[in-house]
Amino acid sequence: MNKVIFILGVSGCGKSTIGKLLSQDLNIPFFDGDDFHPEGNIKKMSNGIALNDDDRQSWLITLNDLAKKQVLRNSCIIACSALKEKYRNILCNFIENQSKWIHLSGTFNHILERLNSRANHFMPAELLKSQFDILEIPAYALQIDINLKPEIIIQTIKEKLMTTSEFGLFGLGVMGKSLARNLANNGFEISIFNRHVKGVEENIAINFKAEHKELSTAKAFDDIAGFVNSLQQPRKIMLMVNAGKTTDIVIEDLLPHLAENDILIDGGNSNYLETKKRFEYLKNKKIHFIGAGVSGGEEGALKGPSIMPSGDLEAYKKVQFYLETIAAKDKNNLPCCVYIGSEGSGHFIKMVHNGIEYAEMQLLAEVCTILENLGQNPDEIANTLESWKSTADSYLLNITTSIFRKKENDEWLVKKILDKAGNKGTGNWTTIASAELGVPSTLIASALFSRYISFYKDERIELNKKYTESKSSTINATNKEVLEAYQFARIMNHYQGFKLIEEASSKFSWNLNLSEIARIWTAGCIIKSTLMQDLVGVFKETTNILTNLTLETIVKQYRPAAKKVVSECVLNDLTTPVLTEAVQFLNGITTEYSSANVIQAQRDFFGAHTYQKLNDASSKNYHTNWIE
Repeated sequence: MNKVIFILGVSGCGKSTIGKLLSQDLNIPFFDGDDFHPEGNIKKMSNGIALNDDDRQSWLITLNDLAKKQVLRNSCIIACSALKEKYRNILCNFIENQSKWIHLSGTFNHILERLNSRANHFMPAELLKSQFDILEIPAYALQIDINLKPEIIIQTIKEKLMTTSEFGLFGLGVMGKSLARNLANNGFEISIFNRHVKGVEENIAINFKAEHKELSTAKAFDDIAGFVNSLQQPRKIMLMVNAGKTTDIVIEDLLPHLAENDILIDGGNSNYLETKKRFEYLKNKKIHFIGAGVSGGEEGALKGPSIMPSGDLEAYKKVQFYLETIAAKDKNNLPCCVYIGSEGSGHFIKMVHNGIEYAEMQLLAEVCTILENLGQNPDEIANTLESWKSTADSYLLNITTSIFRKKENDEWLVKKILDKAGNKGTGNWTTIASAELGVPSTLIASALFSRYISFYKDERIELNKKYTESKSSTINATNKEVLEAYQFARIMNHYQGFKLIEEASSKFSWNLNLSEIARIWTAGCIIKSTLMQDLVGVFKETTNILTNLTLETIVKQYRPAAKKVVSECVLNDLTTPVLTEAVQFLNGITTEYSSANVIQAQRDFFGAHTYQKLNDASSKNYHTNWIE
């Protein structure tokens, strides 16, 4: 990937000399920033008048335009004083992650001596002090002592800037390996690391590199110090390790080798509360921490996942180019990666993504159970699901279709799989967060508890013998009605999931953009669907999708089918907890006067918790002695 190497420092530090020598050595173009000063600036400096920020503005923009044009064709070198951070921000605007910085540093007296011996230059020595006064030395730049011989300076630059990696990937599990290949396929210079455990995990990184041609220039390590030292500063390291204690252990192992302003990115399925703690912990150590939810599975990680990063915005900008480049692209070719917000908001969003995913998976499982009850074999179920793509297309619908077609030894594989559904915690966390925030994510909870019920296999077998009637019956429903019930339930699921995000945004002052969150979930992730694409526009108008006129019409149209299918399933002892909960949730959320009045009366009776009265604008609390 082409780079712009900016050589900065006060006038007289040797920027032009080193720039030309480096240009010759690397065989890339060199541009002296002094040659691009407007005539007014040159006249001012020649008269001993220091430039102000307004004078520099147009000059810096000109150099930025030059850099952007050059980097499209080739790497290049630009010498520019770039004394303040805000100047450097202008210089690398839109090419931040393709910019490399070298600071040539020396003492005032040494550089003054150089300036006094320099002839035919518009910059008088008298202005040197003003440059030292405003100089803000960038911690991220390669610091070079101008007392070194030019050939040593060039050698140092090549060793420390040109041969080091720009991005590190720590942890080569399934997702880590795919992300490493994704980074390499996009032209990034990377270092990869996997721990060394004798007899268990040996030479994982080295062997992995050897297996894939795109990793030929990657640097492979099982030694942490070597891995960290192979990276350009500020270091950018993405952690792809198990969530929980493992993440904390890895952070502690890395800390002794890190430097101020290095950036750690947690790409695992971490709990958002733990991410918040790590953010604060590392902030105190002047290390940036970004919690980034990553969705898409092994294939998504390789070809382009949906990425949900959060943390310090300025730190994110330094890794933005990498994450957005490897992310999936939406229908408008925009990256399915966007800065979510502060603290652990990115991992919260990923958690809710997985909660919605739980319910979507359960809904399809229930639908397939209903279709089987209607007499369809797995091939016929696959055909039915295939026919739904025109109106209810989604990634999960497509993979479920493929699952029901797959055979092993002429038998449908899905019928051979043990009916115990595992989980890795995110559905549990979503349900807990819903309870803590007071949001009725009932479909997600039902999907989670269905997985828990599935694990009681032996008990289910025993109780089946006691409680299941021997007669069999078929529910009275058509494929069309089942499809409508499914679509109805999916709208309820997405309403609940985004309502949870909205509540968290308000509670934690995250200021989350629901439309952008929906957009980055339209490609690369497990819950991508045509419904999600529709929600991108819906959330530009409202945060409550049930008030959208189009979705309101669909819900009203499909509600009768949903009620009928659920009723038939209940009457015929067919288990459909999420479909059922979808119907009950809409009943509850649209009930003007609920049974909660009875509950409040009960609470006041036994606990004197008080209650309020209808049509009492004062919001006064009442208590009654219920036993006369």
